[in-house]
Amino acid sequence: MTPATLTDTHCHIDAYDDPLAVLDEARAAGVHVVAVTEDPGKHRLLRARLGRRAGVEVALGLHPLRVGAASPHELTRFLRLLPQSTWIGEIGLDFSRVGAQTRHQQLRAFETILAIPELRTRPVTVHSRGAERETIARLTQAGVPAILHWYTGPLAAIDDALAAGLFFSINPAMIRTKKGAALLRNIPRDRVLLETDGPFARHGGRPAHPADLVGTLKLLASLWETSAAETQTTISDNLRRLPGAPAS
Repeated sequence: MTPATLTDTHCHIDAYDDPLAVLDEARAAGVHVVAVTEDPGKHRLLRARLGRRAGVEVALGLHPLRVGAASPHELTRFLRLLPQSTWIGEIGLDFSRVGAQTRHQQLRAFETILAIPELRTRPVTVHSRGAERETIARLTQAGVPAILHWYTGPLAAIDDALAAGLFFSINPAMIRTKKGAALLRNIPRDRVLLETDGPFARHGGRPAHPADLVGTLKLLASLWETSAAETQTTISDNLRRLPGAPAS
């Protein structure tokens, strides 16, 4: 990556109708994409499809909402692949209405993953919907300085996350909301990264694309009352502080 490159730290590239077109658009806009996956099988398929394509990195994931339905071998496969993977995600906990029934399975899987030493030397993007305090507590105990993706939890838990060295990734849908603006007022600038969570997040009435981060950067600069160039430098510096993140 060059210094001018933005990084979408959390994008479900395999969920777009035309992933390759989205990646071409991102590369033209100067956006590097971290393609998160939801289980080892999807990780393998996406890596095979993309090959050595420039501008994208495939992350190894085990989404908390898939843990309950996953076979016993899925976690074993995940752990076997983890040492070979440069980015980890999406992992985490989801105790929302849709995930509450598998709470105990999720906790067991998450704690097993967090116990792997290599996780402390990889960038990790984490889901925490409805389980923000539990997620932060376990990341703190494990000493994993992860990224909290699309954080929607209580502002009161942010101090604990900051004390644990955690980062927050901001997407186009968040930055335009009152809650997102309140979140940004409570997070130091040196803990902010960018994401889209596309295509699940929306932007301008359509699924968010990695290329949209160019506009997100400008909105963030406006909120911070800094130039776009200064804001991009801050975000790039933050990314470089992640364990195992590629040098720009």
